[in-house]
Amino acid sequence: MGLRTPWVDDLRGVRERADVARELRNEPQPRPSRNGSCCGGDVRTRRLPWALTALGLSVLPSVARADDATPSDHFAIQPVADGAVIITGAGFATLLGLVLDTGEIQPLLVQPGAESRLLGIDRIAVTQAVDPHAGTYSDIGLYTGIGLAVIDTLSTAVRDHWEAALTDGVMYAESVSLTLAVDDLVKIAVRRPRPIDYSAANAGNTTNTDLSLSFFSGHEAVLFSLTATATYMAFIHSPDSPRPWLTLAGGTLLTGFVGYERVRSGAHFPTDVIMGALAGASVGVLVPHLHRLGTRPVWVDFAPAPGGSGATVSIGALF
Repeated sequence: MGLRTPWVDDLRGVRERADVARELRNEPQPRPSRNGSCCGGDVRTRRLPWALTALGLSVLPSVARADDATPSDHFAIQPVADGAVIITGAGFATLLGLVLDTGEIQPLLVQPGAESRLLGIDRIAVTQAVDPHAGTYSDIGLYTGIGLAVIDTLSTAVRDHWEAALTDGVMYAESVSLTLAVDDLVKIAVRRPRPIDYSAANAGNTTNTDLSLSFFSGHEAVLFSLTATATYMAFIHSPDSPRPWLTLAGGTLLTGFVGYERVRSGAHFPTDVIMGALAGASVGVLVPHLHRLGTRPVWVDFAPAPGGSGATVSIGALF
């Protein structure tokens, strides 16, 4: 028989405590569905505040007991596990950002005629007239999204209770920190030149590392992760109200605006923006889904290998 990690047993305790809380409120037990869930400026220098913001939010789980989960009506957090994920993701993004700022990793040189090998959808980013104000507009859009996430968390505290707001805040922080970590890892692995690197002014520039960090858009990824997380929680908290649809529509419009301005600024190709949206949306949906009450989202099994030589490790997830 396999042995499961201790926090899986903690999650079982979360369900039991949630069941007791429902009994005290005379609420019916949720019925599991078939899928197991239950109803109910310089881009480099701008990257650091996002990671530090997520790192600062990671202290929120310390308000709760380290050996207990903090349940809300529909979601639950594990202070130790979630705190470790947030700190690791934000720390990775922060440290990598500092390394990139040193110029230690040199950008790739764009060869003459390289724009002819671009996808048709991407060539417009090279041939367009760059808008010098577009970068500022995209920054405003990004920080507007972050501000709305903070307001949404505070409104949860007023509307429900502080435990639910704590849970929402942790999920937002986890979505952002994981998105930043994935974004920086992909940027340094791909090292795609930015559209402005194709200009004559940047020909031969081998000192600005940021010129090779185009794929994919961090602005778009972070904003879409916040939008996806907010939309998922809105559909769970208020499924019969206009709130989820308004959240989805507003978030989509805001991310579309930011993506357009990132291309107009010469910082990204359209495919960078599209990939950033896909990555951010994926993380933004998975984080709250894996915090849903009434499910066993992820587990790890250890068992002896057949024949007694060695052991096997398996990781499973319930979606």
